[in-house]
Amino acid sequence: MRSDKELIRASNEYAEENRLLSWWHLLSTLSLLGGAICLAAQPWPWMVRSAAGVIAGLLMVRGFIVFHDFKHGAILRGSKPARIILDAFGILVLTPSKVWTQTHNYHHAHTAKLVGSHVGSYMMITTDMWRQLTPKQRFWYALSRHPFTIIFGYLTVFLYGFCAAAFLRNPGKNKDSLVAIVLHLALLGVVAYGLGGATLFFAFLLPNLVSHAVGAYLFYAQHNFPAAYVQPREEWTFVRAALESSSYMRLGRVMRFFTGNIGYHHVHHLNHRIPFYRLPEAMAGIPELQHPRGVTSLSVADIMACIRLKLWDPETERLVPFPR
Repeated sequence: MRSDKELIRASNEYAEENRLLSWWHLLSTLSLLGGAICLAAQPWPWMVRSAAGVIAGLLMVRGFIVFHDFKHGAILRGSKPARIILDAFGILVLTPSKVWTQTHNYHHAHTAKLVGSHVGSYMMITTDMWRQLTPKQRFWYALSRHPFTIIFGYLTVFLYGFCAAAFLRNPGKNKDSLVAIVLHLALLGVVAYGLGGATLFFAFLLPNLVSHAVGAYLFYAQHNFPAAYVQPREEWTFVRAALESSSYMRLGRVMRFFTGNIGYHHVHHLNHRIPFYRLPEAMAGIPELQHPRGVTSLSVADIMACIRLKLWDPETERLVPFPR
């Protein structure tokens, strides 16, 4: 087992992008997304429109991963056209650049620390802390990790969390969050008025519901899984947080495409400069990454196993459900 510095140094070999390939992933994803939305807007049978809407939502997830990698500096670094395109995309998918950068950079620097765990991720407290909360505080904590909060991430995590709450918290710094809300509501009104309720649902609401539910669950399962380890703050190390507190989500080829390989999350947390399309290559090339502590999937059993985890128990050193 290499030292932390040696392991990060080894991962740097994969932190080089292929510029043309990065542009291909960006432009092809946006083209496919536009095509899927156009198909969902056509006056065809509802099953066809539903399928197109779901595919559009999954392509929004892939587009978000491209946005995510650009903000990390993993792809298209320094490209002004890419910045314009992806900043606009971030606003359209309710993830304004400023609040995303603020919270996500903090998240990477503090993964698996209890204090501040709510910044850029889901809040986590210990079993002892839970016992000391008032009923009102327990309610809000439980709500923040409730399955419905994840399923309706479109409204809870993104429209409220990344936009409304961010703007109210710091109006001067997060003006783009207000822009995202206003533009989103304006688009909703234009589509409803100009194209009708069916098109509003299949080409606008359904893709957003799908993409943001998937995104909210990925945020959750990447750091809330049965084998996750939460380190005491005084013992915390960056590499251990990456390898033991970030999951590897085993997915098929289709879902790896739609999720932009973000299931290789332990690799991503070790080195966020590795482009998403090189994460499998990095895992295959670095032995220490090939046997991750936490392995999960999108199976019903694995989803339920992750969703039931609510508190960190320092005595057993594991995530546990709420006490009965």
